[in-house]
Amino acid sequence: MHIERDINKRLLQWKKSDHRQPLVLQGARQTGKSYTLTEFGRQHYEHVAVFNFDRQTELASVFEKTKDVRRILQELTFYTGVPLIQGKTLLFFDEIQECQNALNALKYFSEEAPDHHVVCAGSLLGVALNKSGAGFPVGKVHFDQLFPVTFKEFLRAADSTLYNRTCQIVTDGVALPDIVFSQLLQYYHSYQMCGGLPRAASAFLSGEGSDAVEEILTDILKAYASDFSKHIDNKDVPRIHEIWRSIPSQLSRENKKFIFRIIRTGARAREYEAALDWLSLSGMIYKIFVSETPLMPLSFYEDTTAFKVYLLDIALLRRLAGLPREVIIANGELFKEFKGALAENFILNSLLAQGVELPHYWTLQGNRAEVDFLVPNGLSILPIEVKSDERISGKSFAVFDEKYHPDLRLRFSLRNVKRDGNLLNLPIFLADWMKHYL
Repeated sequence: MHIERDINKRLLQWKKSDHRQPLVLQGARQTGKSYTLTEFGRQHYEHVAVFNFDRQTELASVFEKTKDVRRILQELTFYTGVPLIQGKTLLFFDEIQECQNALNALKYFSEEAPDHHVVCAGSLLGVALNKSGAGFPVGKVHFDQLFPVTFKEFLRAADSTLYNRTCQIVTDGVALPDIVFSQLLQYYHSYQMCGGLPRAASAFLSGEGSDAVEEILTDILKAYASDFSKHIDNKDVPRIHEIWRSIPSQLSRENKKFIFRIIRTGARAREYEAALDWLSLSGMIYKIFVSETPLMPLSFYEDTTAFKVYLLDIALLRRLAGLPREVIIANGELFKEFKGALAENFILNSLLAQGVELPHYWTLQGNRAEVDFLVPNGLSILPIEVKSDERISGKSFAVFDEKYHPDLRLRFSLRNVKRDGNLLNLPIFLADWMKHYL
């Protein structure tokens, strides 16, 4: 089932721009980069010429021979059946991280062939760009990022009528009617089950059944594990597997701070730094650092030795933990901490997809209080608290308020929209509409 992605609007703006540069689309494996760019090309260009550096390894030789764009274009015609026409053909370099010379050649496309529309993508582009250093054409390309399917995109594909009604209610700034709240909650539970990786989300929306979704998620986890072995130094492979397997247990604790001894007894930070960086650059995990002082810029006050690690997708987190889909709606204390972790991961994914920079979290010295996320909001800092159900008890938010007196505090929970002084409560499934309320 086709899921319309919000990034298509930005891609169209890029196409129409008078200052267009080659576009580099980053994002983790399985987020739909290749499909999105190919479909965009089919909808808005006469031709799409796809050059895949992973499948067509001989393509690398084209970029080894010359830096002359005209000659590169001439040789590329031997690898495609469509004409390479300025403004009418979308040139798509897929898995471009496999060819450093092609990455560097983007500079020459920008300078010498600006009328050719060039887009690039790759599963491990973040890793490749980090390695390329000064050789990469900084300032000569336009970057964008594709995250997993958001709940908003999922809802639009699942029930366009409910989606449109929700958008109108958000615009009006009023509480959700009970029937709308109930319907959105059901779809939120469905999204928690299948997640936002397009293959899994599409399978669910197509009615293939939850068993098929579980199988797809398992296959994706296997594909990720295969990437570990293919693309990194042998010495770091076991460490990446150890970190990856430890993430559910790291997040299942009340204090979700990443602890190296949970990976294995006696583990030290310096042994795992390279492995953590690889997972982060690949887009598979996010490292959220603590900031003990909520002032601008947050990075100035961060402690890089204290951080939490989240996954790119909540269903993948659940599957990695080996938990059945029924945990989503299970009550009681058995899954309390992990449901909280899933909720926090959901909110983080939503923030990033809305263009929010990687947030921080806050703790009071001695872990006497903690706020889940801190994000810049204009010239102030917005503290965000995440609750996985209707229970909103806890002193941390009140401690933060008393200590720093923020203009606004934001809490996500399973309660309806409500403003109480400087505290705004939003239903967790309205996270993708956060900016409308701010």
